Amino acid sequence: QVQLLESGGGLVQAGDSLRLSCVASGRTFNRGITAWFRQAPGKEREFVAAIRWNTTSTFYADSLKDRFTISKDNVKNTVYLQMNSLKSEDTAVYHCADKSTYYPRSYSSGYTDWGPGTQITVSL
Repeated sequence: QVQLLESGGGLVQAGDSLRLSCVASGRTFNRGITAWFRQAPGKEREFVAAIRWNTTSTFYADSLKDRFTISKDNVKNTVYLQMNSLKSEDTAVYHCADKSTYYPRSYSSGYTDWGPGTQITVSL
């Protein structure tokens, strides 16, 4: 089983940018799909973005695709989430998730490995 660990969260102001990292340890990512999900207090877990390992194709929640970018570094065994123009509604715990298959992408069920998450708080 792969262990995932997110980093890069923190307290920022609206309009700021952050880059999250998700590092795999124990072994490499499953090489199917790696995704970012987020969960705000009192809300359900929400799909943010995903990247496919064999094609490097990327997928985004429609509401976030203009501000967020997912990428990966095979050598560093790391997946990133670049977040620009942050808004207060982006406040949430951001989780990295991984699985060996390609579909479905945006549903949290089916992802076999999860990181503990990193908190992002965006103040006005």
